[in-house]
Amino acid sequence: MSPRLLHPQEAAAALISQLDRSWAELIIAEIDGEKPVMSVGLRPGVNNGTDIEAVGRTAWTDWKIAWRDAPFDDLPDVEFITAGISDVGVRTQSPKSLRIAGVAAAEAVITRLGGDLSQLGLARQRRVAKQLAAANVPLTSKALKAACRVSDEDLTVTISALEWLRAHPDLSQYTERQLPTPRVHTKWWRTHQGLIRVLSGRDPLAETKPRLAVVHLTYLDPAYLATGGRHHDAWTTGDGHQLAYQPAVVLVVENRDSRLWFPPVPGAIVVEGGGKAAASLLQDIPWVNQARRLLYWGDIDADGYAILNHLRSQLTPKPVTSILMGEAAYQSYKHLGVDRDHKGRLIPVATATLSRLTPTEAAGYAAVNSGGEVRRIEQERIPTTEARDALQQALDDTEIGP
Repeated sequence: MSPRLLHPQEAAAALISQLDRSWAELIIAEIDGEKPVMSVGLRPGVNNGTDIEAVGRTAWTDWKIAWRDAPFDDLPDVEFITAGISDVGVRTQSPKSLRIAGVAAAEAVITRLGGDLSQLGLARQRRVAKQLAAANVPLTSKALKAACRVSDEDLTVTISALEWLRAHPDLSQYTERQLPTPRVHTKWWRTHQGLIRVLSGRDPLAETKPRLAVVHLTYLDPAYLATGGRHHDAWTTGDGHQLAYQPAVVLVVENRDSRLWFPPVPGAIVVEGGGKAAASLLQDIPWVNQARRLLYWGDIDADGYAILNHLRSQLTPKPVTSILMGEAAYQSYKHLGVDRDHKGRLIPVATATLSRLTPTEAAGYAAVNSGGEVRRIEQERIPTTEARDALQQALDDTEIGP
């Protein structure tokens, strides 16, 4: 260990570093009435005259003077430890270390030494720990850290939700959106699922009954349409309803107009995907899995490519081919593109790496995220007849996502 001398503010910084690393465990111990011990060495590696020469005699003298002006006799649970050191044949006592019992004592020492406690946020962390303890939440380091990451208002809602959960051990009669929890928004459980799991050991969403998947679809097969049968349909998980025919081709789109007005294609059905939810919506549908080809057509924007990438990750090993989502489509339709959303806000540039795009798709993704004037080309602005042509061409195209 290289010899060095810690001045009062450096010792405060070292103590702050200890608190920053272990604040959750230390506060929990404090709540339990314990006083865990922390220590800070004031002259690590300085044990004899040779070490004093290494740090410099002037520095040694200045250091001793600095600690002479920092007494701790009036602070409970703080021990200022000195130890003898021999130098040029003379043995004298000099500061050695600080031994501190408990978080409150550490805060007092840091303040005495001129350190800044505000960066630690101990007051709020201590308050959150007391709130959790009062709500009978088992105090663990992981639970306390998770609770401290939400706002005070959200924590109040969280504790209310935990109390409701404790009174409702069986959630099987509800869907996720039906949970009648006071003060809790219907979508709150989804965004706070991880926090609730950490604080309660339960996963409420896994305990609820599943929400049935409903897929809206349009029949495209011209031979079937000639019979006068219904053009548009819906399929619900678990229902006894059968489709008019088993599709050889399933095209997933995002926009309703694109689905409703898609031109006839032999053996095909077009469905609305619902964004990233499309993967979970489609992966267990028998007629989707049995289709010979599954294709995706979305907006030429960051979200469209992210949805395509997600579909491929979730529907493996079934290949998903895209249409009108390569760089050529971007170039062909960029005159229809925009750089702002429906509220007039500039569409942000995406930085996510999408590893399941083909090279041509990746080039399109790069184009809409280049920071230029075209950041989104909505699929409904592209004529459906041109989309049909692209679909028919893709049915003979061997390029699929990895």
